[in-house]
Amino acid sequence: MDAEEMYANRAGLPAPSAGEITTSSAKSIAAIDVFCGIGGLSYGLASAGIKVVAGIDIDGSCKFPFEANVTGAQFIERDVCNLKGGELSSLWPEGATRLLAGCAPCQPFSSYRRGVSPSNDNRWELLSEFGRLVLETQPEFVTTENVPRVKNKAVLLDFVSMLRDIGYSVDSDIRRCTDYGLAQNRRRLVLVASRLGPASVPEGDQNGRPPKTVHQAIGGLPAIEAGGAHATDPVHRSRGLSPLNRKRMIASKPGGTWHDWPTELRASCHRRASGTAFKNVYSRMRWDQPSPTITTYFHNFGAGRFGHPEQHRTISLREAAILQGFPDDYRFVPDGETVSLATLGRHIGNAVPPPLGEAIGRSFLDTLTETAAS
Repeated sequence: MDAEEMYANRAGLPAPSAGEITTSSAKSIAAIDVFCGIGGLSYGLASAGIKVVAGIDIDGSCKFPFEANVTGAQFIERDVCNLKGGELSSLWPEGATRLLAGCAPCQPFSSYRRGVSPSNDNRWELLSEFGRLVLETQPEFVTTENVPRVKNKAVLLDFVSMLRDIGYSVDSDIRRCTDYGLAQNRRRLVLVASRLGPASVPEGDQNGRPPKTVHQAIGGLPAIEAGGAHATDPVHRSRGLSPLNRKRMIASKPGGTWHDWPTELRASCHRRASGTAFKNVYSRMRWDQPSPTITTYFHNFGAGRFGHPEQHRTISLREAAILQGFPDDYRFVPDGETVSLATLGRHIGNAVPPPLGEAIGRSFLDTLTETAAS
């Protein structure tokens, strides 16, 4: 069974044949964002000039940040596995050029899970579910992004094969987010597909300029204590430190490792030969460089190089969001609501950086313009 038949069978549809595609008369693009989370990709697409009509996610805690920041878009709490293409089709405005975006959870293929088979994680099938929705709706444009390790996995190769079989031009490549103006060394696999003309993963707009640094991104934020929050911005909040971890933080140098600590502060696992290679944990960022990849555990000192360059604490939720490319005033929680480090930290770490979403949006608008002119 080829990829096209596999997706057709999953959707309960006959495998379609690639026919002639006509350009929509509308000059605008309307997008639906599946696995939308707190709206990073949607916010970026909207910043490029694309009308985002809906975001869909199984996690209802994403509703407020999505709707509060992506103007005019509705949040739909649904399990994508139970979603049908006809439901999506009813959301797109009649006559609009349709974009379906779907950045499935990346954890099954994350480098933090080396040695763990993604076949044991049900989330790896979500990209296949996204492919089913593409097959059922066949929008003019499609995009997804994920961690680089998914590049040669069967689930992505089957997805690409299905897209090409039903008439899409497909391009995918691995990009560094520093190329899009982020102060973060995040690498992502980006895929774009078009039925209206050649698709091309957008290049960054930095044109060889030095990458943005941590200091440029968050150096102007007010100081806070570990376990505290700023009086006027509850999202500018950091996790508390145990007495031992506070001593470790004080002994840490920007860009250094736990080797900088006195021996008595080192964890027992680091004293064993098997633990000596794990140097990018219990570490501070450097002011003069981009940050490491912001993960869902950035608020945990022991989970990576997430210590503030000079204050004795991990980076705050707001600082992580800014390093992810969210604007300084992005609203994550309603006024007066308690901010959960674990919940919001997970959402921020999982988000698609808005500047990357904006670049993707501009590339689709360029394709639409070029098609209309030809």
